[in-house]
Amino acid sequence: MDRADIVHENFLRRVAAGDLPEGVAPSGPLSATEAVSVYRAGCLSRALDRQSRAMQKAGQGFYTIGSSGHEGLAAVAAALRPTDMAFLHYRDAAFQIARSQQVPGQSIAWDMLLSFAASSEDPISGGRHKVLGSKALNIPPQTSTIASHLPKAVGAAYAIGAARRRAPEHKALPDDAIVYCSFGDASANHSTAQGAFNTAGWTSYQSIPLPLLFVCEDNGIGISTKTPKGWIAATFRDRPGLKYFHCNGLDIYETFRVAQEAAHYVRSRKKPAFLHIGTIRLYGHAGADVPTTYLSREEVEAEEANDPLLHSVRLMDQAGALAPADALAIYQETNARVARIAGEAVTRPRLKTSAEVMASLIPPKRLCRPTNGPTPEARAAAFGSDLKAMDEPQIMSRLINWALTDLMLEHPEIVMMGEDVGRKGGVYGVTQKLMSRFGPDRMIDTLLDEQSILGLAIGMAQNGFVPMPEIQFLAYLHNAEDQIRGEAATLPFFSNGQYTNPMVLRIAGLGYQKGFGGHFHNDNSIAVIRDIPGVILACPSNGSDAAKMMRECVRLAREEQRVVVFLEPIALYPMRDLYGEKDGGWMCRYPDRSEAIGLGEVGVHGNGTDLAIVTFGNGYYLSRQAEKRLADEGVKARVIDMRWLSPLPADALVEAVKGAKRVLIVDETRRSGGVAEALMALFAERSDMPAARLTAEDSFIATGPAYAATMPSADSIHDAALALIGGAK
Repeated sequence: MDRADIVHENFLRRVAAGDLPEGVAPSGPLSATEAVSVYRAGCLSRALDRQSRAMQKAGQGFYTIGSSGHEGLAAVAAALRPTDMAFLHYRDAAFQIARSQQVPGQSIAWDMLLSFAASSEDPISGGRHKVLGSKALNIPPQTSTIASHLPKAVGAAYAIGAARRRAPEHKALPDDAIVYCSFGDASANHSTAQGAFNTAGWTSYQSIPLPLLFVCEDNGIGISTKTPKGWIAATFRDRPGLKYFHCNGLDIYETFRVAQEAAHYVRSRKKPAFLHIGTIRLYGHAGADVPTTYLSREEVEAEEANDPLLHSVRLMDQAGALAPADALAIYQETNARVARIAGEAVTRPRLKTSAEVMASLIPPKRLCRPTNGPTPEARAAAFGSDLKAMDEPQIMSRLINWALTDLMLEHPEIVMMGEDVGRKGGVYGVTQKLMSRFGPDRMIDTLLDEQSILGLAIGMAQNGFVPMPEIQFLAYLHNAEDQIRGEAATLPFFSNGQYTNPMVLRIAGLGYQKGFGGHFHNDNSIAVIRDIPGVILACPSNGSDAAKMMRECVRLAREEQRVVVFLEPIALYPMRDLYGEKDGGWMCRYPDRSEAIGLGEVGVHGNGTDLAIVTFGNGYYLSRQAEKRLADEGVKARVIDMRWLSPLPADALVEAVKGAKRVLIVDETRRSGGVAEALMALFAERSDMPAARLTAEDSFIATGPAYAATMPSADSIHDAALALIGGAK
């Protein structure tokens, strides 16, 4: 028999016979009405698990990871408020069901069965995944199984205090809310989780408000690997900055009491706590996983004999809340009701086309209050002597700084965060003076952990802020790229656009640094960013474009709720000259605040017909030098600056090369997985003109004199152009 059927039959037999497991007597503030409500949530969770398995066997369900053994989490939900945002462990169906009982008008069984059936009418994911979540219940959907949601829970908790000090327009959480974040004992070992615990403790240690309740559901095993007995308690009982609580999740009375105590501590003290809940796992990990292949039958049967629903029947009977016969009737009625509803849910429509699946990749636009911008007096106070300097050409880093200043003056919901962004003003001085202009609430110096930086941004976006996190170097993004791929970018997809993570992620990157190099500081690989559906990647080549594009990026995040990556070429930050020493050809004046470069708008220099050079970033700077030399040799070329690397501005690029006889792609990223691959495909599909590419080698970047040896140069661009047109004219 299926283990689910065995557990079910055991429950029916043992309750009818009064054969209930032993345990301590019920105690605590859980009322009779609340106890029955918690039990009903557990019964529904169990029935849904059984139905999910039946649906998959019948080919009508598609994912069967279940919550059986974790029914006690319903008591935790009962101890919290529905206004407390909850980032849930994937075994927390009972929590979501119990919370639905706190919010009028919910049809939780129907909603969850639609999700199991992958119906397009599923109210949370629209049929894209079997996932817990509900906008009405303040539960953003999670698809993480490795605790990647913990860093953003830290950020969301931080955002509650930040919003009390400076409320954003789209604030979502009340001032007295806490953030709830649950996970399994195995996931607690993941580096992402450990980073979140460390960040929470680091924040709490400094007495910064962080109302966050971590909940570890300890069933003693991760798939087939056992957690050493006592490991979670030994690891977290005395962890600095985290108050430790423990309860037996098989006892709904104890669980409710301890959860209340933990929630009260977090809510009143504004400090994080760690609630360690002992649970069991029934049926194995997920799907067709058979626990007896890695556990002895005696171990499996011992767990099943400790069924938390059996404990609840005993406890309610001893408390006088519900007789066993009535508890059995509730259980049977719940199973019958779920089977009946499932019969209808599997008939509901499902997604069929790519357009339907992809409809939620791009979030819906958000109405924002119009802004008139800062007054002249406010700008004068913020900029000081920099106002006069705006009349003169400046380097890129300074123009980005001024653009950030104007944007932060105009939009008080913008917050920046990252290592060294505040007092130091960034490694390259791009954020200098912003701390004195806007204060530490909006210029947040973080600890050294890229996952926590991005998690802080993602979490703050959940409470109406527009975050602008900074990653110091492109190579450092790889420490935390899943926070963008697995969390920020997927949230609108799996919530059918109901939840979003708008942000502008600033990254200093690309190659060509002369005096400070090596592959950790000169990284020319952006494939991981371009590979994430829905993410916008912008890359300016000069200061004026950088300011205008930054304004568009903030608009995209603020109004269109997009995840935007703003890649700043480090080598071009201080660039002054273009053709010769002290010619000042690469400096620009600060553009008027009304000027912006729209998403997908490319730049074109020249109108030559012999050759179109398509490039971006440092490649545009070098191609301009090569273009001048080619012009002296009689070759008429134009240079096209892509500006937007993802999504590829295909139509604009095809239009920009019209009239040219050939296309040369200059790509400072690598030959394999670089931008040029997409461009070559584009022009092959939509143009018949000859095309060639000049790219960086498939190599890391060296320190020292050979810093640029693997990447395009002005000379190599010139030579590639001549080779393409068949020699000098």
